[in-house]
Amino acid sequence: MRILIADDHRLIVEGVRLKLAELGPDVEFVEATTVDELRAAVAANGIIDLALVDLAMPGSRGHQHLHETVEAMNGAPVVVLSGSEDPAIIQELLGLGVHGFIPKAYSPDVMLGAVRLVLSGGTYIPPMMLNPQAANGASGGSDGAPAADAANVAALESQLRALLTERQMDVLRLLAHGKPNKVIARDLGISEGTVKIHLAAIFRALHVRNRLEALVASQQLRHM
Repeated sequence: MRILIADDHRLIVEGVRLKLAELGPDVEFVEATTVDELRAAVAANGIIDLALVDLAMPGSRGHQHLHETVEAMNGAPVVVLSGSEDPAIIQELLGLGVHGFIPKAYSPDVMLGAVRLVLSGGTYIPPMMLNPQAANGASGGSDGAPAADAANVAALESQLRALLTERQMDVLRLLAHGKPNKVIARDLGISEGTVKIHLAAIFRALHVRNRLEALVASQQLRHM
């Protein structure tokens, strides 16, 4: 499997390489630090199974380099790496056809889980997008362009609601914001023991074993 990493920060590239090497011994990496190198890498390296591309890198003009990469990859997934967590940008890029958006502030383990999801045919959306206010805010532009992508988020929430109770949805949203059990309990006015019961039910409903897998599985639901 060949993975392209396009980012102008060497520490990011090395960190991504190190973590994604856990995917298996057959993983090969191709690197690019500018948009010109990105174009050349896609054109010259035959089949690339996955591209992780920085949102803003030398030579980029808006999101044109991402649009070009999606087209050039012939259906192979493109995942965006970014220091931004702007819901409007996430919605726009999903509309361009990217298969995931990973904020650089997230942990290496979350990135690895997101990449595994994408390689299995899913799309990774940051858990914060499960928050309806974030989705609604992203769809509030005057031209209504992100409306279709907001509909995807609404469809995902609908699928989750078919499996979870309203209280479990509340717990999952707070979990998506990285809140520990103690804070979830305080915010919802319930005990930590009740939070643990809800989490156990969520894990069973989504067929997962832990908090990270619950967030990743919630993204897979839209592809089932």
